[in-house]
Amino acid sequence: MVTWSKKHLEMTLQQIPPHPHPKRWLEQYATPAPLAAEMLHTAFLYGDIEGKVVADLGCGTGILAIGAALLGASRVYGVDVDEEALEVAKGWAERLGVSVEFIAGDVQEFGIQVDTVVQNPPFGDRPGHGDLPFLDKALQVAGVVYTFHDAKALSFLERSLEGKGRITLRRTLPFVLPRLFPFHTHDRKTIQIVLLRIEPLKG
Repeated sequence: MVTWSKKHLEMTLQQIPPHPHPKRWLEQYATPAPLAAEMLHTAFLYGDIEGKVVADLGCGTGILAIGAALLGASRVYGVDVDEEALEVAKGWAERLGVSVEFIAGDVQEFGIQVDTVVQNPPFGDRPGHGDLPFLDKALQVAGVVYTFHDAKALSFLERSLEGKGRITLRRTLPFVLPRLFPFHTHDRKTIQIVLLRIEPLKG
């Protein structure tokens, strides 16, 4: 098996394109390769990827799911409601020589128990904290969760996790958002996000 440095992983994942026609209501901002590599390499070092069953909820074009497969996950599921994104993901999984089971559907319908969830959910810039349903589902199906969230929402997320999950790692990182939609007024905008490792509290 290939031994992956974080930089090597980042360079490989850099090839995977963003969604060709992103939809505003789905908040389809691609996960940048440096952030994907940061999450996956961290999870790998914790022993949560290699030989594990991994799911990427809201996988988009598959950067986290494919990355988990490259790092030696025993089985990987990528779930997304957008079939156009999944077609891109399937093509790149094949091109990079990894096996990922891509599932077209709402993440709320995913019920397979896995060892690890890796995800970059909607940050909830639309009303209603769009990331919470993804986080709740991840906590239901996984033994450990790696997830990105807007740093401004961290205190809210901590309250939401009471009795449901314990944060064992938090790391603040810059996320560069490109101009994707007509309402964007700048070519690029940098926000601060947090990478969280969460252990569900199974009651």
